[in-house]
Amino acid sequence: MAKTLFEKIWDKHIVKKIEGGPSVLYIDKHLIHEVTSPQAFAGIEKRGLQIFRPKQIVATADHNVPTLNQHLPIKEKLSRQQVDTLIKNCTNHHIELFGLGHPYQGIVHVIGPELGITQPGMTIVCGDSHTSTHGAFGAIAFGIGTSEVEMVFATQCLLQSKPKQMRININGSLKKGVLAKDIVLYILSKISASGATGYAVEYAGDTIRNLSMEGRMTVCNMSIEMGARCGLIAPDETTFKYIHGRAFAPNGEGWIKALQYWKTLYSDDNVVFDKEINIDAADISPMITYGTNPGMGIGVNENVPTANAMAESDRASFVKAMDYMGIAPGAAIKGQKVDYVFIGSCTNSRIEDLRLVSDFVKGKHKAPQVEVWIVPGSKQVEQQAIEEGIDKIFEEAGFQLRQPGCSACLGMNEDKIPAGKYCISTSNRNFEGRQGAGARTLLASPLSAAAAAITGYVTDVSKMLQ
Repeated sequence: MAKTLFEKIWDKHIVKKIEGGPSVLYIDKHLIHEVTSPQAFAGIEKRGLQIFRPKQIVATADHNVPTLNQHLPIKEKLSRQQVDTLIKNCTNHHIELFGLGHPYQGIVHVIGPELGITQPGMTIVCGDSHTSTHGAFGAIAFGIGTSEVEMVFATQCLLQSKPKQMRININGSLKKGVLAKDIVLYILSKISASGATGYAVEYAGDTIRNLSMEGRMTVCNMSIEMGARCGLIAPDETTFKYIHGRAFAPNGEGWIKALQYWKTLYSDDNVVFDKEINIDAADISPMITYGTNPGMGIGVNENVPTANAMAESDRASFVKAMDYMGIAPGAAIKGQKVDYVFIGSCTNSRIEDLRLVSDFVKGKHKAPQVEVWIVPGSKQVEQQAIEEGIDKIFEEAGFQLRQPGCSACLGMNEDKIPAGKYCISTSNRNFEGRQGAGARTLLASPLSAAAAAITGYVTDVSKMLQ
């Protein structure tokens, strides 16, 4: 019987099927951080339980950590308490922790892949919605709530209902200046922030095949923003080359055996998906969001839509979003003033992202009124940037290279955008208050963000590349 990539992995991990209900699914890797784990640890301790398989868990501190002076005590009381609690819980339960000061510390969805912990064919969960990132390796990876974190702690399993299957095929060559981030923002603009609700989405086509692993992770990262349960891409030689030799990757005979299995992970030729979407890569331009959900995006040379162009059911939320953003319906988005630029987050903080930006800004300098934060996704990315001299290029451009963490992706730590200010961000969400109370977020690719940093306004980066 023909199977999708998702079904091959799902079926292999079913422990028990419940007639007419969900399945008990075995979880290969459980990633945790300081925000969604404390209540789960307290829950199992209250019930007198032990962590069932501590070796299958990897912990790091990322959401609430400062990105300056990480060698000093954390200033914010709640952040300090959460990080200290994570250290205590991991010590008490014998869980590997890559905390502040550790050479492997970083954003959970950056360190998993770069350490070789994330591998094809796995089921991976984390108390974080952007766990879908790991699907770029041909894994079923999804975010879970705190009660589910506790369930995995106690059993290494989860009750899960099987989602429907969607495939999004993207073929053709990308235009100059168009990156993986533009691909996923374009998809969102076409199907909306709820267009994949109830589905597991497989991304396919030669455009996807030609992406680096960093690019594939960016696409899968934002699957949750279209409502998908997860996103995934079939592994190939690009995947295998990326994993080989990493700290926790298989080696020797283990590598040969793993590779044999990984090469079976693809959707069969005659398989039928519940829904299929086809996109021509040539239709994708540098993208920018204008509203308060990631589906509210347009090409940088397009005008913001008007309420009349919306379905009647969407008009009230559109008007509310425009009021919050201070952007006039029907106006050109190009030329919109920018106050902050944030390049980072689990979407776009890998070494490839930093290299692209440094190559672009070399010999240039930021606009006077713009504050630019570059936040690497991990200590390894930070170290690599320093070794390659990327830090010096940023310094000369007036950009600030900070230390690893989730930073200004979310208003949970010290890195907040002031109320009323506009920030072009390479992160994944532009919700009201996401980057700080009253902050106005425009999502874009690292290149588009860098272009805005230099000019001081929303710019068509493709013109600057010419």
